[in-house]
Amino acid sequence: MVEKNQKYVFLYALIITFVIFNFGIFMGYKLESSRVDKIDEMYIEAELDLLDQRIQREAFEIVGLDCEDSIQANIDFADKIFNEAQKIKKFENANRMNSEILFQHKRFDLLRTLFWMNSIKIKEKCGADYSNVVYFYEYDNPSLEQKAEQSFFSNLLVELKEKHGSKIMLIPIAGDESIPSINLLMKKYEIEELPVILIDEKTKINEVNDKEDIEKYLK
Repeated sequence: MVEKNQKYVFLYALIITFVIFNFGIFMGYKLESSRVDKIDEMYIEAELDLLDQRIQREAFEIVGLDCEDSIQANIDFADKIFNEAQKIKKFENANRMNSEILFQHKRFDLLRTLFWMNSIKIKEKCGADYSNVVYFYEYDNPSLEQKAEQSFFSNLLVELKEKHGSKIMLIPIAGDESIPSINLLMKKYEIEELPVILIDEKTKINEVNDKEDIEKYLK
């Protein structure tokens, strides 16, 4: 009788463990799906904003929109990109990398690249006094040394963005995702090693001790 009761206890414990284990897997899946959905939602919103920016640029060239308004719209979008980049980083740090996350990251990098081109155009046409600061980094599989270096670079750039605000268009772009348009731009600016910071399409920085090493090249 005692042996029979022990079997029931063991079976009951096994069933409870199985239920809890599967519930944990289900909740983990739901949490991960929620994060992916949130990134997707952010991308769609960013895509619409960028489409609006491109239309503004075309309208600026065709019908002559006001420079001051165009610059301000670009600055507002740059601030939004910065805030979204911070949120996406948190989502990715909390989430295990999978094909969906990698795909969404590529989409954001393409949007940021288009924004960069838009920023160059507005700066040329309107004489805007902001600095384009493009940060190319290793995303897919950085070494431990690269991770430490990139964390240092990233923190310095965030500090500079917070300090200078709209005077900096901070544009982070992964340089290792085999995206042809990004590869062509990296080739154009002779970017071969990551991480590297490109300021105003002319100054490349790959060694930094403090933020003053970057700040001295800003307008």
